[in-house]
Parts: sequence; C-alpha cells; structure tokens
Amino acid sequence: MAKIIAVCTSKEKGTKKEIVVEGILKEDYGLDGDAHADCSTHRQVSLLAAESINKMRSLGYDVCSGDFAENLTTQGLELAALPVGTRISIGKEALLEITQIGKECHGGCAIYQQIGKCIMPREGIFARVIRGGFVRAEDQVMVEKNG
Repeated sequence: MAKIIAVCTSKEKGTKKEIVVEGILKEDYGLDGDAHADCSTHRQVSLLAAESINKMRSLGYDVCSGDFAENLTTQGLELAALPVGTRISIGKEALLEITQIGKECHGGCAIYQQIGKCIMPREGIFARVIRGGFVRAEDQVMVEKNG
C-alpha cells in the first residue's frame, strides 16, 4: 500500500522544507502556506518517493524528507514511472493530477549547495490540485487514473 510519509512546507523558495503534522491542499493552488503554491502554475505540489531519498542515503548523504524541497514524501509508489496526466488520490479528500516528471536543476537549491547532487530533477514529480483536502503522514495514496 502506498502512503504519505511526510508533509513538508517552506515560506521561501529554494530552501529545504520543514515537516509539518498536516497540511491543506487547496484546489488549483497547492499546499496552503507553502512558497510554491500558486494558481498560475502547473507545479502546485511537488512529490518525491522515500525510495529516492533512500538512494541518496545509500550514497552516504545525510538527507531526509523535505531536504529536496518536496511537499509530499511518499512510500510504496514509483512516482517517476507515472505518466503525466495520472491522477492520484491522497487520503479521503484530495486528488492530484501529475503535470511534470522531473525538473531542470537550477544548481542553487539548498540540497545542491549542501552536497552537490540532487535527485529531484530525475525522480521528483509535480502536480496540480484537482480536489483539495487535508493531507497528513500515513494517508493512503492511490492511483486513480493513468494518463
């Protein structure tokens, strides 16, 4: 079963995110209170799999959820293998649609400055919020529709 491991937010772009107990995903906006939330972008929410973070740990890096500036850390779902257009539900309320796989690394992000390597450009995904709702660790993540 796939699930949320951590919900992370930051007030400024380009910084690591802090783990919070719960968040509110707002329809066509993103994670309430996060610097990246914006109704004018297709990258309203960022997701990264715990399995990707573990790859970096296996290389000797001391990293955890939020260090790659992801909003949601998942476990049990190969995020980067999901095509654009895939819809995933989170918990009982929220519904996201994947809009982008990976990103161009600008080299100035906090994790790149710290260790010189970042996994988000290859394995992070971005989504827009189709239906909002609360999100917290242990919420189930389910693929609703493949793109």
